Amino acid sequence: MKHLLCAFLLLAGLATAMELPAIDGKNYDPAAVGAKKAVVLFFVSPFCSTTKSFMKEINQISADYGDRVVVYLVHSDPEITKEVAMEHTILSEVKATVLLDKEQALAKQVQAKITPEAVVTGPDGKTLYKGRINDLYLGPTKRQRAATTKDLRDALDAILAGKPVPAPQEPAQGCKIGGMK
Repeated sequence: MKHLLCAFLLLAGLATAMELPAIDGKNYDPAAVGAKKAVVLFFVSPFCSTTKSFMKEINQISADYGDRVVVYLVHSDPEITKEVAMEHTILSEVKATVLLDKEQALAKQVQAKITPEAVVTGPDGKTLYKGRINDLYLGPTKRQRAATTKDLRDALDAILAGKPVPAPQEPAQGCKIGGMK
């Protein structure tokens, strides 16, 4: 019976409980929203130049929305050590909690494949948004001088207003998460 319930929850799109270690030495449940409206997961890699291009905007989104949503940076490449993640956090002046997803359980659960990629989940664990942060990159190597859209911000504003997320949700452009199949 327990297995049937778990299968039903997975089919319903609900997140299963998991805890991931963070570089601060604590464990966090990346699906837990607490009193906030949603969870924003930024899948990043210190080895991806595209991620580096987005770190200022990721930090600004964390600052602008962090009082209303939970924000995590997630390193899902199994090759990234805690020390490398800490160095990236310091050099990029990251303000959000940084999680290590070495087994790629979270990346697989939300189907993240690219860095940087943003995934927003609601209190029920369902994915509300998955895609690019903005259109700074129009293709894997096609960078504009400046972003002309604010895809993730528009999605967060809609979620916080209780409205549907604008469509379409454009895919993220960047580097493949190391080790993902």
